[in-house]
Amino acid sequence: RWVRPGDIVLLHDPQTLGLAAHLRRAGVTTIWRSHIGVDHANEWTAQAWEFLRPLAEPCGAYVFSRAQYVPPFLAGAPVTVIAPSIDPFSPKNQDLAPAAVARILRTMGLTAATGADGDADGGTGVFTRADGSPGRVRERAAVVGEGPPLDHEAPLVVQVSRWDHLKDMVGVLAGFAAHVAGRHGAQLALVGPAVHDVSDDPEGAAVLGECVVAWEGLAPSLRRHIRLVTLPMEDTDENAAMVNALQRHAAVVVQKSLAEGFGLTVAEGMWKARPVLASAVGGIVDQVAPDTGVLLPDPTDLDAYGAALEGLLADATGAAALGERARRHVRDNFLGDRHLLQYAELLERVLAPGPG
Repeated sequence: RWVRPGDIVLLHDPQTLGLAAHLRRAGVTTIWRSHIGVDHANEWTAQAWEFLRPLAEPCGAYVFSRAQYVPPFLAGAPVTVIAPSIDPFSPKNQDLAPAAVARILRTMGLTAATGADGDADGGTGVFTRADGSPGRVRERAAVVGEGPPLDHEAPLVVQVSRWDHLKDMVGVLAGFAAHVAGRHGAQLALVGPAVHDVSDDPEGAAVLGECVVAWEGLAPSLRRHIRLVTLPMEDTDENAAMVNALQRHAAVVVQKSLAEGFGLTVAEGMWKARPVLASAVGGIVDQVAPDTGVLLPDPTDLDAYGAALEGLLADATGAAALGERARRHVRDNFLGDRHLLQYAELLERVLAPGPG
């Protein structure tokens, strides 16, 4: 048996909550780790919490990403707030040399070859897999766009996310086309997973289709600055290395979500010392401290988004300094060592004998 009386089991998100009562009867203590929540409650969220309440009540302790996400029925319960964190050694976040970044982007089919991405040292395009073995990006991405590959030396704006209406990929495209395309040599890559490889995201194909329609509706002079990119998902480590290279190459990392649970793509971009332009929603607000990134108070305001993006591209020196402050902020607040220490303290409290 994997689970025995006296053990502690950490359950993640609503899909696992049905196990809590069964495990409690078996003498197992459960901690529910909820990654979900909304900034503003309404009748629908109240109904959802009422549905989950009897499933959650058998748990011995609770962990939420933000204090704002704790439902009213857990007032007085043993609740701990632990923000998610990133693993700096994972394929998505590990250091990559500029030559490796250039080679990965060229292999993907996004940018043209440069003098920095040759194979002379045998190491370009190579990354370390999650199990510690060497890996290499070999697959091409599917790229929607006109003309030759993008110029590797030109500034690239990147948003990496699911093809989801709440990520507002169409808005990112529209704001870039209206306010930035043709200025500073800037290019835009909207990047998401290959939709046929994500079984739990049925809207993905529809949202990608909407982006393609929006792109096709632009003038050719604007379309040539924009690419829609879908990444293969068969090899998750290789996919992560592609995302890593894209974020490390970006002049600006965007996350213009309309709503967000936490949104660790923000911390990932900041960890790579990139200037981040993101919406002031959900957990993004917790990640971007003053002077570590640019927050959009209203993510639907495309004029404000375009002006903020243009400002970052116009001031490369200031943007680079912003990125360095962002990296330090993530180092101090959103890496796994902080996360593990908080969990260790939580487990000590759960294991501590009660009075008497």
